[in-house]
This record gives sequence, structure tokens and C-alpha cells, in this order.
Amino acid sequence: MRRRKLLWHIFPSYLLITIIAVTAVSWYSVNAVRRFHLEETAAALTARARLLEERARPLIARSDADALDSLAKELGAAVSTRITVIAPNGVVTADSEEDPAVMDNHGDRPEIVQAMTGEVGRSSRYSYTLETNMMYVAVPVSSETGIAGVVRTAVPLTAVEDQLRTTRTRIALAALLLLALSAVVGLAVSRRIARPLHQMQRGAERFARGDLEHTVPVPDSAEFASLAQSLNTMATELDERIRAVVQQKAEQEAVFAGMTEGVAAVDREGRIITLNRAASRMFGIEPDTARGRAMQEVIRSTGLHEIAGAALDGEGPIERQMAVGAPDERILEAHAAPLRNDDQEISGAVIVLNDVTKLRRLESVRKDFVANVSHELRTPITSIKGFVETLRDGLDGDAGQNGRFLDIIGKHVDRLDAIIEDLLYLSRIEEDTEHTSIVLEHHPVADLLRQTIDSCGPAAAQKNVEIRLSADESLTARVSRQLMGHAIANLLDNAIKYSDAGGIIDVEAEGDGGDVVISVRDRGTGIAEEHQSRIFERFYQVDKSRSREMGGTGLGLSIAKHIVHAHGGTIAVQSMLNQGSTFSIYLPANGRFQNEGGS
Repeated sequence: MRRRKLLWHIFPSYLLITIIAVTAVSWYSVNAVRRFHLEETAAALTARARLLEERARPLIARSDADALDSLAKELGAAVSTRITVIAPNGVVTADSEEDPAVMDNHGDRPEIVQAMTGEVGRSSRYSYTLETNMMYVAVPVSSETGIAGVVRTAVPLTAVEDQLRTTRTRIALAALLLLALSAVVGLAVSRRIARPLHQMQRGAERFARGDLEHTVPVPDSAEFASLAQSLNTMATELDERIRAVVQQKAEQEAVFAGMTEGVAAVDREGRIITLNRAASRMFGIEPDTARGRAMQEVIRSTGLHEIAGAALDGEGPIERQMAVGAPDERILEAHAAPLRNDDQEISGAVIVLNDVTKLRRLESVRKDFVANVSHELRTPITSIKGFVETLRDGLDGDAGQNGRFLDIIGKHVDRLDAIIEDLLYLSRIEEDTEHTSIVLEHHPVADLLRQTIDSCGPAAAQKNVEIRLSADESLTARVSRQLMGHAIANLLDNAIKYSDAGGIIDVEAEGDGGDVVISVRDRGTGIAEEHQSRIFERFYQVDKSRSREMGGTGLGLSIAKHIVHAHGGTIAVQSMLNQGSTFSIYLPANGRFQNEGGS
């Protein structure tokens, strides 16, 4: 329904009241003037009739009709008044306008009837004789015996009506003028009343749009001034509260967005209310597109749906681990709890998700490491223990046999020593990396590779393996010469061990946009795809028996990975079974550490 403005509520009412008042006053004024003129006319007729009564009484007493008629015509013409003398029986004995002999009996005229009672009679009516409205006043003529006759005076009301018509016209014009003036004044007053409200309305609209710094003008009226001041006070308090709420919301959103834990909240119907960045990354969805949609529609995890449903059913805090995101499976630890409103009714649920995939993998690696290191140490220790017991029991045995046992013991001791040395070396690298104590210097890459190849020359010559170098002599990298040489040596040692006799190993170095890429490529047995993601783990060996036969400890690639990471680089492998493997080291243009020993 269309609503009218306050102006059109006030102004029409004001105008209607003015019209009623002016109309009433005009009507009363016209009637008062009419009554005044009629009373004045009646008084004048009464005075004329009284004057005629004194002169007519002797003539009436003598019944001198002719004299009466002459007197009536004479005086009637003199005072412009119709004068009629009527006998008690109603017969007209004299008239200033007509012949009494032809006139009707006037005994039934209202004014005559009233005069016959001894009172002054008065009447206004249409005269068929003169064909006009007339006012009649009848005065009784008394005698000793009673009412001797009636003297009646009459005048036409035309003059009175003309005067009344003029008066009505003037009153009507005055009323219209007054109405127009009242309308203008009423409109101005209505606008004056409505203007402050309109200003306050516009101010409230600006407040609603967020412009709370706007100030509503304070009008002169005490009531409107109080309302305007209340609006301004409300806007100020709202502004302060909104700023506080916005600040709190920003802080909460910053905390919410910065959380490493995923957080999701759903309403009573299971629709997503909010989702932070961590949760959106876990499920690969956009928070804006997920908001307002059912959880089952955007998150495909039966376990998550189950704990959300349990929380919405009012169950206490729920904890559960679940696997999501096949094929790249991740392990999530979910905590769900119901959300309650002020009436302690369940209005939704909140779910906190922790990605424990890395933790579980680390636990798996730790278990594998403990198992591997235990196995790697137990095997030589068991062998050493067995041969020691054998030697103890057969001290007088064959010297050659004893020597062979001692050689085996020495071999296992060397393996133990190599394992312990590699573990200590790996520990030192991790400690140095943690405390950023590695010194990086610019070194020619070709020279570093050449020296490393020379150090591996005897092992390569033993298997008749050719190592070919391809590197730009001008290429340099910021490295720790000793550590990087050790890492490359481990890669070369691996390549030599798993290359066939007479094989070829290519060592290459090239620049890539300022970065340096060092590659070691062999043509040996290669590595199956399922092992490639774990070969850099400690003690992880694709073929444990063959590794032990070759004297490997299972730590060489892990050491190489840690050294490369200590330089801020990465290491990767590409391999196919029976086609060989390529290990690539990617070194950044600038080293990770700020302290330098030279340049």
C-alpha cells in the first residue's frame, strides 16, 4: 500500500477544518445580516403603522371609508409603503395600492389574525396581487368597545434581498480569500512541521547506508529537537559499536584465516556457515562458493558428515580420524561440537580439522628408521658376536680359518663404523643447518665436479665405468665446497654401484636463469616408481641384500638430500627400470645463508 507523506496528512485536515469554520461563520453571518435587515424593516413598518393608527382611529370610529382610503393612498405614496386598513370582519376598507372594493377578505391573513388578538402581527410571503415577496406588519386599532380595525403596512422585500445578495457575495469573496490565505498558511505550517521529520528521515537513511558520521540538524521545536538529538546520539553509539564489532570481526577473521587447523561451521540444517582457508585447502573448495550450501554437496567425506550429524544431534565433543582426498590421501583428525544459542538450543555445529598426514608419515618414518637402524646394527653385531664366540671356543683351531673369521669380523666392524660415521655426519649437517653456520662461497662448478670425479675414480676403474663431465668452465655457484662435494660423491657412488661393468655415467652442470642444475645420469638397473618417493629416507634401500653386498649404509641419498637442502636447493630423481636413473641437484642463484666466507 502506497503511504502518503506527513504533509498530506496534516494539510488536508487543516484545510478541511478551515473550510468548515469559514463556511459556518459565513452561513451565520449571512443569516445574522438577513435577520438584522428583516428586523429593521419590520421595526420601520411598525413605526409607520403606529403613526397611521393615530390618524386613522377617528376615521374608523366614524366609519368614513373614503377618508380612510384617501389617507392611505396619500401616506402610502409619501412613505413608499403599502397601507391597508381592515375592518374587524376582515373587509378591506382602505388600501394605498388597490381599490378596496375589489380586494379579497383579509380576515384569514396571518398578520391580521394575530393583530385581532391585540398584538402586532407580522408576516412575510408572496403577494399574488403585487407578484413579489412582501413583509406585512399589522397593528390593531383599539377603541372603547375593543378592536375597531387593523392598520397594515407592507413593503416589498426586493431591496432587502438585493442588499442581502450583495452582502452574501462579499461574505463569500471574503471567505474564499480567507480560505486561500489559510491554505497558504496551512501549507507553510505543514511543511514547517514535516521538514524536520523529512530531514531526520534522510539522516536515518544515511545512517542505514553506513554514513554514521552524518549529523541530523536539530530543529527549534523541543519535541523534534529531542528526537534529532536522540538520532545523533544513536548514530554515534552505533558508529562506536560497529567499529568495535568490525575490529573484533577483523581480528577474529585474521585469527580464523591464519589458523593452520581447518575450521568449518554448519547450521541446524547442515548448510555451511563459514569455512576458513585451511579447511578450503584441505577439501579443494572455495569458501565463497561453499557458503550456504549443504556440506554433503561440497565436501565428499562420509566420516565428516557422520561426526557433523552426531554433533547436530546433541552428542558431546566428538573426535575421529579419517582419510580423505584419494588418490593423494591425507589423514585428518576431526573434533566436532554442537553450537548452542542463548536458549541453549542447538543451532549448528563447529568442526576443527588437523591435518596429521605429515605427523603420521613422520611416525611411520621414525618407526621405519628405528626398525632399519636396529636391523642394520643387529646384523653385523650378531655376526661379530657369533664369530667371536666361535674364535673363543676354537682358539687352537686352524690359523687360516681364524684369519677368515677375523676378516669377516673386520668387515662388519667397518660397516658398523660406516653406519655410525654416516649417522654422525647426517646429525652434524642437520645441526649446522639449524644454526645456519654453513659458510657459502663462490666456486667454479666444473672444478668442483672434476675433483669429485677424481675422488671416485678408483671405484669407477674397478668396475670399468667411464665418467664423462660436461660443464661450462665459467659457471659458478655459492656452495660449501666440502659439503657439496660429499653430496655429489654420494650420487656418483650410487651411480657406480648400480651401473653395469663397462657402463657410462654422465655428469652435467648448466645454468638455468641464474640457478645451477647439476645432474648425475647412469644407465644401470633403475628404480621402480613406487620406491622413488622414499629413496631419500634414512636407511631406505630398494634392494637391501644387494646394498649390503656393495657396502652401502642406506644413508648416502639422505645425506645428499640434507646437504642440498642446507644450500636452499632441491634434489630430484627420474628413473625407469633397466634404463638408468638421473639425479638432479637444483641450486639457487643466491645461497640461503647470509654469512659468507668470501666471494
